[in-house]
Amino acid sequence: MPSIPQPLVPDDDGSADAAVSSALAAFAAGTADAGAVMTALSGARLLVPVVALLTESEVGEHGLRQEKESEMALPKLVGKDGREAVLAFTGTESLKLWRPDARPIQATTLQVCQAAVHESAAAVVVDVAGPVSFVIEGPVLRAFAAVESGTVDRLGPEVTVARVGQAAPAPRRRRFGWPLRGRG
Repeated sequence: MPSIPQPLVPDDDGSADAAVSSALAAFAAGTADAGAVMTALSGARLLVPVVALLTESEVGEHGLRQEKESEMALPKLVGKDGREAVLAFTGTESLKLWRPDARPIQATTLQVCQAAVHESAAAVVVDVAGPVSFVIEGPVLRAFAAVESGTVDRLGPEVTVARVGQAAPAPRRRRFGWPLRGRG
């Protein structure tokens, strides 16, 4: 019988990590670079959303359509260019800004990056609905996924792997056109 995993932080109240919030605010203000945000995120707990996806419905005795079966799904964003991104949130407040009915699952930033690479997603978008959104992609995404999975040798020549927690060179700051269209 499958067991439900224990939460990373059993007494978690859903608040965003203060160091992450501070780094994101400084990044938005232009007083910190992406490397500072990645350093703060490297040890942080994130929340991955899970939503109910209707798989089958039926017409009830009163003639109204009602849910018969549903599954839980990990939603993804799909960019204008077709690239997919995994969503993660710093706390329940930012999760509610995106979708109030989503249920949070605790994960480390490294686990979220590993899941994104496993799902062939191009990015992880943190706090897509604000207050400050941040994108992890490319070599940085692959490096964080490799730290968790132990596949450091498959990163390619453009990535230098350092111990997590040390500031890495800041990736270029770019804006992406990730629309708020979910995909399960």
